[in-house]
Amino acid sequence: MDAVLDAAVDLARETAIEVAEGAEWVGEHLGTHEDEDRLVTHLFACAMPGYRGWVWSVTLSRAPRAREAKVCEAHLVPADDALLAPAWIPWADRVRPGDLEPSMVLPKIHEDARLMPGYEVTDPELEDAMEIWELGLGRERVLAPTGRDSAAERWHRGSHGPTAPSAVASAQQCSTCAFFIPLTGSLRTEFGACANEWSPSDGKVVAVDHGCGAHSQTDIEQQSTRWPANNPVFDTDAVVEMPVAAEVPAAEAPAEPEVQAEPEAQAEPEEAHAAPEAPAELEAPEAAEASAEQAPADEAPVEDAPVEETPEVDDATDTH
Repeated sequence: MDAVLDAAVDLARETAIEVAEGAEWVGEHLGTHEDEDRLVTHLFACAMPGYRGWVWSVTLSRAPRAREAKVCEAHLVPADDALLAPAWIPWADRVRPGDLEPSMVLPKIHEDARLMPGYEVTDPELEDAMEIWELGLGRERVLAPTGRDSAAERWHRGSHGPTAPSAVASAQQCSTCAFFIPLTGSLRTEFGACANEWSPSDGKVVAVDHGCGAHSQTDIEQQSTRWPANNPVFDTDAVVEMPVAAEVPAAEAPAEPEVQAEPEAQAEPEEAHAAPEAPAELEAPEAAEASAEQAPADEAPVEDAPVEETPEVDDATDTH
């Protein structure tokens, strides 16, 4: 260890305080290590919040046969147990399947192991007629065996493979369903598309050994509803009171026509005319007149004043 540089602790601390812009951010001296001949680094603890495990590093050096230390560099560096931010990952590498939104566009991967140039498909066993039978040479890149195998494994273990809950509970597989449309190319023996709108897999790629309850050959009998059927009852003898008067307000009730008032006015004279016949008091004067007519001629008839007087008839009428 260089004795001159090792003893220059005060110079290293002053340099660290100048870099930290405050003596409160520079802690105790942690040690010194020699980088090369006449090149020594001093370490000081960092007291700044949020920088746990970081240290102030000040590197000193001196010329040959010189007795004075000089500052080479000073900066804040992380120690072995420092709190660090995660490593930077490019955006293209951070995006995962399912993160793509309608407004996002994935960058082109030039060296994609899943793809291969279209003109390299020469093996008849791997050739896919729909991939190369296009205008000109066809597509610039087509699916490589690696990408095809990766897709097949992912689809087979996914929610539309043979291990899905609907496939386990189904009695028949998709390969025997009329709504199963096999894929073209080398994947037609393992996968197809579902075209049944009643199936939860409608419009999705399903494995041939997948299944669901919407199979075209289902032979289960149609079950009746679980709710009991109620027989309607018609009671024609029941009397239901209808509060008609309460439904029509008094202000909206139609006025009685004037024609109905005329018979009532005509009925009053008839009742008044028939009223004198009802009392028994009028029968006595009539009987007196009849006895006067049967009496002898020499006897003078007895006049009955009450019968001839009108006031008595009026009194009887008033009484009635």
